[in-house]
Amino acid sequence: MTETTVVLILVVITALGFDFTNGFHDTANAMATSIATGALRPKVAVLLSAVLNLVGAFLSVEVALTVTNAVVNIQNSDGTPKPDLLADGGQALLLIVLAGLVGGILWNLLTWLLGLPSSSSHALFGGLIGSAVAGLGWAGVKWTGDGSKLDGVVGKVLLPAVMSPVIAGVVAAAGTWIIYRVTLGVAARFTDNGFRWGQIGSASLVSLAHGTNDAQKTMGVITLALIASGEWTDTKSIPLWVKLSCALAIALGTYLGGWRIIRTLGKGLVEIAPPQGMAAEAASAAVILSSSHLGFALSTTHVATGSILGSGVGKPGATVRWAVAGRMVSAWLITLPAAGLVGAIMWYLGDVIGGLGGALTIFAVLVALATYMYLRSRREPIDHNNVNDEWDAPAAAPKATAGAAS
Repeated sequence: MTETTVVLILVVITALGFDFTNGFHDTANAMATSIATGALRPKVAVLLSAVLNLVGAFLSVEVALTVTNAVVNIQNSDGTPKPDLLADGGQALLLIVLAGLVGGILWNLLTWLLGLPSSSSHALFGGLIGSAVAGLGWAGVKWTGDGSKLDGVVGKVLLPAVMSPVIAGVVAAAGTWIIYRVTLGVAARFTDNGFRWGQIGSASLVSLAHGTNDAQKTMGVITLALIASGEWTDTKSIPLWVKLSCALAIALGTYLGGWRIIRTLGKGLVEIAPPQGMAAEAASAAVILSSSHLGFALSTTHVATGSILGSGVGKPGATVRWAVAGRMVSAWLITLPAAGLVGAIMWYLGDVIGGLGGALTIFAVLVALATYMYLRSRREPIDHNNVNDEWDAPAAAPKATAGAAS
């Protein structure tokens, strides 16, 4: 087995690891409000979301091979790697990708540990931007595109990051206000039951859209690595085993449930009633699907958070915890630079050591830090038993299933 093959295996494993963290990090985007209002039991909600993420991952792979083209200059327009990155079996490209993936994973795990919803897409892009700058210089990043359309980091990542939560919040606030006006005088027991069913449908749509969009990123990264190392040559399709493994990784992560983030979105921002939950999920689905049609690298986390805040603003007398929202926004603002810094550090570490030893060192650092954060999370475990505890009081320790994923 050659050094390039071993590095390729490390890239594939790390990419699937990112896909896994993407799954449990973003479960809350679709299911937090349904869990908070009791529309779905926690374990049922994450199972439904996992199945729909799995299905969504197979629905479309049209842009998988060029998913990183919007932000970094490591691919040609047809998805093939840049020729100057193919020396020594593509090890230059593999190191950039590996370091970028590590940056994305570590940021996902840190924000999960803190219970902060942040964008997995932005974490991945940030990691890749950092490693590309370290390996190729500032010219390795597409900052603004060629000016003919919205493109690059500014047009495809930063602008949607600012606009999407605002738009989703306005839509959710308007929808919530209309719902409460229309149902004024109707007994809550009738409206709540109906809106809980509506929540299930709208949350399912968000899960399906998430699987369709987010699983493609990892499929594209793995296929790019395969092409760079000479293991795959078709730039028009994705290997079946890549589709299957990415779909299973994101579905498994979703099923384990990012309970810390579910708790923050479901209980930390607003005390959500079923009408609000349905309005928030419907707004999220509308914005996500619209942006996908326009080709924006949208963060489902930003959209879901904006929608939930909007549902609080739109309900008369609702209390919104703006301090919690402020912590989330702070995490959003530093996601790209923080993941980028880690990606750059990992690239420098791998480059200094060089070859297979450099790649193995990066992977070892990832495993060590991931293990530490997991063990740290077990000091205050959160799972499906205590995810709906009152926000203002510390979550009670889980009962007999304390070993479940937090």
